[in-house]
Amino acid sequence: MDQNRSLQTSAQRIVVKVGSSTLTRNGQLRPRKLGEIARAVCQLVDSGREIVLVSSGAVAIGSHRLGWTKPGESIRQKQAAAAVGQIGLSEVYRKRFREQEREVAQVLLTRGGLENRERFLNARHTLLELLRLGVVPIVNENDTVATDEIRFGDNDNLSAAVVNLIGAQLLIILTDVDGLYSEPPQGGLQRGELLDIVDEITPAIRGAAKDSASEFGRGGMVTKIEAAENAARSGAATVLCNSARPNALLRVAAGEAEGTLFLPGEPLRGRKHWLAFTARTQGELTLDEGAIDAVKRHGKSLLPAGIQSVQGQFGIGDVVTCIDDRGQALARGLVAYSSEELMRIAGRNTQDIAAVLGFDRGEEAIHRDDLVLTSE
Repeated sequence: MDQNRSLQTSAQRIVVKVGSSTLTRNGQLRPRKLGEIARAVCQLVDSGREIVLVSSGAVAIGSHRLGWTKPGESIRQKQAAAAVGQIGLSEVYRKRFREQEREVAQVLLTRGGLENRERFLNARHTLLELLRLGVVPIVNENDTVATDEIRFGDNDNLSAAVVNLIGAQLLIILTDVDGLYSEPPQGGLQRGELLDIVDEITPAIRGAAKDSASEFGRGGMVTKIEAAENAARSGAATVLCNSARPNALLRVAAGEAEGTLFLPGEPLRGRKHWLAFTARTQGELTLDEGAIDAVKRHGKSLLPAGIQSVQGQFGIGDVVTCIDDRGQALARGLVAYSSEELMRIAGRNTQDIAAVLGFDRGEEAIHRDDLVLTSE
């Protein structure tokens, strides 16, 4: 066995993402495919692995049951389709897992729900307790309440968020392609070489990921690369493989050379990962060159003196993005002062804070412990 592929066998906690192209055909559910996935997941759980299933398909199923040939065009129509389809999807999952004498739980998440640190931790504790009880959580985005502003946008990125949420070591994305090719497909034909191992996601790798979302799916190869990149920052490996291949899930878990393996990176865990990828930013701080150097190159806290301008309205403890004068994002962090207060002390020395504001919460606008570089 390849040493890199041993990452697949050593992973005890695994997130499995199943796309609409796997679960449905022309909007119709494929019960036999769900049964196959349920048997494989239960076999892994019986062997001592912990599995969270991130499942697409609700909008496709709901659209079909409503008699639509395509998903709804408006947000309301898609939310309605999701509400109808989620029931059907859950019914079939429960039936197929019951056949294997295994209980399942439905967990609906939104980005907005996880942006709050307390809710993030509540969701984490719930999922971990379900795993401890031997229950298989089936996660989907809560499409019935999510809007464009608070949604993950696709279940590929949702699956990467779940990897961080539960501290998984492996993400398996089951899709309708064999993996990532060195060149994007054209005219329906695969071109280039199927990549076995990807140790770093470079511009060339992103160029090979030409988006090819299906009619009922929201994600394409681009979002799968994004998911692999985000999972790597949680210290997890990702395997992208074809669900149509016999026993694909079990083969991956056994360490076989199935699909494309994306190696994990240096983990960015806990609150800093939440800051970097989950929390929603409420404003922007434009930094001068001195502050950029201090924050980015020397790991220092951000002081008010290094802030050139303040954009947006935010309160104490909100998340903001630090940018340079070209608008390029440099870091994210939790502010110690409100937007109104920072506007008054921006560019001033720390000893002036109390004189200007009438109080002093500390010399840092953002403490280093509450700051994460986007490059991390």
